[in-house]
Amino acid sequence: MVLQGVAPPEPIESKQVTSDKYDADLEENDLKPVQPVDNHYVDPFATDEASAVKYKSLKWWQCGMFMIAESVSLGVLSLPATLAAIGLVPAVLIIVGLGIIALYTGYTIGQFRARYPHIHNLADAGEIIMGRFGRELFGFGQLLFSIFIMGSHIVTFTTMMNTITDHGTCSIVFGIVGMLICMVLSLPRTIKNMTYVSIASFISIFTAVLITMISVGVQFKGGDINITTETNLYHSFTAVTNIVFAYCAHVAFFGLIAEMEKPQDFPKALCMLQIFEICLYVIAAVVIYYFVGNDVASPALGSAGPVMKKVAYGIAIPTIIGAGVVNGHVGLKYLYVRIWRKNPQRMGGRDLVSVGSWVAIGLTCWIIAWIIAEGIPSFSNLLSLISALFASWFSFGLGGVYWLHLNWGQYFSSPRKIVLTIINVLIVGIGATICGLGLYVSGKAIHDDSSKASFTCANNA
Repeated sequence: MVLQGVAPPEPIESKQVTSDKYDADLEENDLKPVQPVDNHYVDPFATDEASAVKYKSLKWWQCGMFMIAESVSLGVLSLPATLAAIGLVPAVLIIVGLGIIALYTGYTIGQFRARYPHIHNLADAGEIIMGRFGRELFGFGQLLFSIFIMGSHIVTFTTMMNTITDHGTCSIVFGIVGMLICMVLSLPRTIKNMTYVSIASFISIFTAVLITMISVGVQFKGGDINITTETNLYHSFTAVTNIVFAYCAHVAFFGLIAEMEKPQDFPKALCMLQIFEICLYVIAAVVIYYFVGNDVASPALGSAGPVMKKVAYGIAIPTIIGAGVVNGHVGLKYLYVRIWRKNPQRMGGRDLVSVGSWVAIGLTCWIIAWIIAEGIPSFSNLLSLISALFASWFSFGLGGVYWLHLNWGQYFSSPRKIVLTIINVLIVGIGATICGLGLYVSGKAIHDDSSKASFTCANNA
């Protein structure tokens, strides 16, 4: 028997999981932890004390750094072009607005996990919401999304190497090198040991953005900018999808909370992520767009000049690699936990089978990511399609669904509940709208793409 249906079961006190509880914004529902009905899916790291590998060791600031590295990469440099596409004021309002919504939906993810402490990934959450079908659907979506993000960083690594070396060798070679580097850095099994990669990624992207802003400020004296602009649905929503993709960290939140030393500190890490994201996105986008104007390139590194473009790309190498590694870790850990969840000795062991299975999962997923990146001519458009299909729900729509599930039967119990119910229904609607329109614009882009080259040295020029 599995947890499914709409209404959550009655709270059951559990000494094992009470540490995962933190104060919520709900009046009548204090989010007392609930265990699985048949105890089939339990906290995979509940027996950490007896394991050789300690998973529950992540501090809140390390969690925040991991989320920043996962979410903030060179995608931030596509935002100035978004301002050019839909106008400065509308773009800034959307960046800030979606950032605030992402903060709220991230908090509801924390509440949902506090109520169901056995959750490690989206598949677990999907089973609570939609039963066995939800488990497979959400799990497949999480894995597919992670692999395509991994592939996108292989493509970005190849583009970066082509830029720095002036196409010093075949692009396929650069892609293989990037894949192997990412694979080696993916070897640590715990998120805590990935903190060093995330810190390097954070410093890298911040420095690259700063150099780009200074470079365009020196080269340009201010270009033609539009406060608002007249556009159409296709071009405007294509720009919006870039903003949505910039807030895609939520796919990892359940797994991060599961490895936190104090899960009740998750809101601190969440605020660290969202405040940094919103501030960096707005400042970088406005400054670069103001100086370059409507001719700004995407990514904006292309507007930094021939020399500074190479410098910025070089400094961004840790981000290009690191962000791919931390995003890939989410998908790899989902598979690893799925295989060994009912075998704690393997989950936390250092024997040949435990380590070998982790390496095999990593190698397989990175090879698949490389094949997809090299083999699909319209890879960037396909990535937009996957993002529209999954990120719209993972980061936005599902946050409202989680809240509605937690508060089943209490929607109109007080004026405050009524307001929150309306807000969360609107958030579900926002997720559905982003998904629907995102599928339209990405599908149109794939249809109109004339690119035909696969596995060629001329790719990513």
